[in-house]
This record gives sequence, C-alpha cells and structure tokens, in this order.
Amino acid sequence: MTIPIEVREEFGLRPGDEIEFVLDEHGLHIVKSTQWPSRGRRLAESLLGRGDVEMTTDEIMALTRGE
Repeated sequence: MTIPIEVREEFGLRPGDEIEFVLDEHGLHIVKSTQWPSRGRRLAESLLGRGDVEMTTDEIMALTRGE
C-alpha cells in the first residue's frame, strides 16, 4: 500500500513499517503495527532450517548472477 509522504512524515511511518487496519464504530483506521515479532519476521523464522539444497551461499549467488 502506498501512503503519501506527507502522511508518513506526520505520523512517523517509514518505508517497510507494518500497518494494521482497525474497523470500529467510527470507520476504518490505519495504525502502525505493534505486533512483535512482525509478520515478516514470523515468516522468515518459519523457513529457518527448511532448505534442502546442499550449496553454499556463494554458489547460490553465483547461479543467480549467471556466473
């Protein structure tokens, strides 16, 4: 979601910050997420140790670069 820079600056939001949508009797509100760990961190942690490729990081990077 793109939030205008004026709004981000006023409310202290930085690119990459996670937000939440809150619906109440007054309408829909967008708030900075206070959930920890973040959704991204939880996803990354769920993938730790699940790789089954026996290549080094350098070998994988060489493949992605076409070397």
